[in-house]
Amino acid sequence: MFCRLFPRNVISVVAAMLFAVAAATSTALPARAAAGEAYTAQEVLDSGHQFFGTTSGGLASVVEQIFSSYGMPNGYILGEEGSGALIGGLTFGEGTLYTKNVGDHSVFWQGPSLGWDFGGQGSRTMILVYNLDSIPALYRRYAGVAGSAYVVAGLGFTVLKNGPVLLVPVRTGVGARLGLNVGYLKLTQSPTWNPF
Repeated sequence: MFCRLFPRNVISVVAAMLFAVAAATSTALPARAAAGEAYTAQEVLDSGHQFFGTTSGGLASVVEQIFSSYGMPNGYILGEEGSGALIGGLTFGEGTLYTKNVGDHSVFWQGPSLGWDFGGQGSRTMILVYNLDSIPALYRRYAGVAGSAYVVAGLGFTVLKNGPVLLVPVRTGVGARLGLNVGYLKLTQSPTWNPF
């Protein structure tokens, strides 16, 4: 009798495991960003002009340069950040990630920098996101070298990378900051004061 019951138990366990795998896969699949779900330069420009407002005069040339170098992003973040530096600096920001196929997601970022860098700024920031294959893959550290010259309402961009994912922050804001620094941004799902 035990031998006849054993196969049924095995079948029940295997069925339960297959159901669990299918449920996990079905919840993971919507978080994938399909390659065909990229944003065109015009879509990014339209969104940027609405977001940046009157300070977006040079946005078209910046977006054109980014698209010629990196192609079409499959997501972008609109948000605000504040930063300050005196040799070493800190940046804190928050915004929303927009995607065509997996919805909108809150994003927070923070990070240290070190270098010849002085001043402070408050910025509206658009971050173009490239090669993002899932939303959880966004929440990590991105390193890069930033050369910036912000004077009153300047406009500039940098490039940050972690594995295949590229972030290209475009910033315009109020303040004065001049320098060259090396640092990273850490993107998280919830706010934190820890930039490391």
